Amino acid sequence: MSQGCFQSKRTLDEERRPGEVARAVARAKQGDQAALRYLYIRYSGNVYGYARSIVRNDHDAEDVVQQVFTRMMTAIQSYEQRSVPFSAWLLRITHNMAIDHVRRRTPTVDEPERPVAEDRPQFESHHLRGVLHEALTELPEVQREILVLRHLGGYSPGEIAQHLGRSENSVHGLHHRGRRALQHALTEAGATPCTLAA
Repeated sequence: MSQGCFQSKRTLDEERRPGEVARAVARAKQGDQAALRYLYIRYSGNVYGYARSIVRNDHDAEDVVQQVFTRMMTAIQSYEQRSVPFSAWLLRITHNMAIDHVRRRTPTVDEPERPVAEDRPQFESHHLRGVLHEALTELPEVQREILVLRHLGGYSPGEIAQHLGRSENSVHGLHHRGRRALQHALTEAGATPCTLAA
């Protein structure tokens, strides 16, 4: 698959014609190939943009897109419109697939060893990613999703609120609590930048 075949979309416009997506989902549940293709065309750019913000690599993001829509074809049977908007449901699958992809990915070249200062531990980048991932997994799912959408996906609080079916005030509160909990977890792990004494 060639790189750049997906057009990344920064925003997930709420359905201008909600019935159209609902009908496509209903037909897709019955195995309608045209409906599945419609959902793919409509959301692949959003899925790619979100996956790219997590895996940080065009080729890996394209792989995640294919995995997401392969999973969607079977998981769509369990999707219920009442519980969450389809776009948010699809982004949740994307998040899980992208995190799994990052977890499986191993560095191909080891970084050269650097001298370690006695007064401050140095964290290799892959170790820091592991600490950050571990800290994120400790957060409640909705806080984790909001942090990833906000800081990696670049979505505004209003966009996040719209697509998660929450109020903007709720998103702000969950974002604040999630950041505070994440900072605490990273501090406990010794993975936050330290301030040198004057």
